[in-house]
Amino acid sequence: MRVRTVYSVAAVTSLALLSGCGAADMTKQASPFANAQGAKTVTLSVQSWVGAQANVAVAQYLLEHKLGYRVDTVQVDEVPAWDALSQGRVDAILEDWGHPDQEKRYVDDKKTITRAGGLGVTGHIGWYVPTYLVKQHPDITNWKNLNKYSSLFRTAESGSKGQLMDGSPSYVTNDKALVTNLKLDYQVVFAGSEAAQITQMKQFAKEKKPFLTYWYAPQWLFKKVPMTEVKLPAYKEGCDADAAKVACAYPHTPLEKYLNTDFAKRGGKAAAFLKKFNWTTEDQNEVSLMIADQKLSPADAAKKWVDNHPSTWKAWLS
Repeated sequence: MRVRTVYSVAAVTSLALLSGCGAADMTKQASPFANAQGAKTVTLSVQSWVGAQANVAVAQYLLEHKLGYRVDTVQVDEVPAWDALSQGRVDAILEDWGHPDQEKRYVDDKKTITRAGGLGVTGHIGWYVPTYLVKQHPDITNWKNLNKYSSLFRTAESGSKGQLMDGSPSYVTNDKALVTNLKLDYQVVFAGSEAAQITQMKQFAKEKKPFLTYWYAPQWLFKKVPMTEVKLPAYKEGCDADAAKVACAYPHTPLEKYLNTDFAKRGGKAAAFLKKFNWTTEDQNEVSLMIADQKLSPADAAKKWVDNHPSTWKAWLS
């Protein structure tokens, strides 16, 4: 679901940047390598959050340097990426946070997209406040107490209400419905992208100011800005089925990979490799931190991770 419906995955400050799940829809800008008959080429969809960029960076590095493929990447928003994958404009999505409508349409009915197994990472979206604020107001982590503290979160953008900061409008989010259905005195304000949201959170943290934000794990920023999740009404299967009536927390979602069905059948070693690509939250965060915080290029971050973790990635090539 992520975000993102519920996220997955996040933005960045590089790759033009892939920051923020608010990237332009580029499904019509197909890769020059897509459907290149007989060529050792792969086209990967890059989602606009840094965790997804980390996946692609490592996969691209190994495909190019260990398997001899040419790799192209195309940045596409979450839902349009499914259309692009179905049409063969891209060959693979490496981090999906759960899109049941698209899965039914393309995987189950049309069969133009094939499941490629789990990424190995479990994603979770939630509402978070900085841990330094929790130390001052321990009960702020229960949603029932949020109205009591709404004045702490007022900004120029939220007016007389507290601000609930979201990232990009392109993320699938239940936040507006949650605010309405839980009768909270808050206004959802979009930062515009993951990168812009991170900038705001880091600035708030530097000044020790209160903030309430939509955020997700895995995400490298937790190492820089410790945050505590606000407990929303417990998630139960189906409680988010009607987007307008959602009044529950986001689920924990095992992140999945998907391949274009033709590529899954004819993609040879590349397709086999992507099916085996599976790593941990710690692995992803390690690469994400290098890209977003240490300002390494995605290729340099991938090389550094590959050099330090041969026992992990060699299993993907066997």
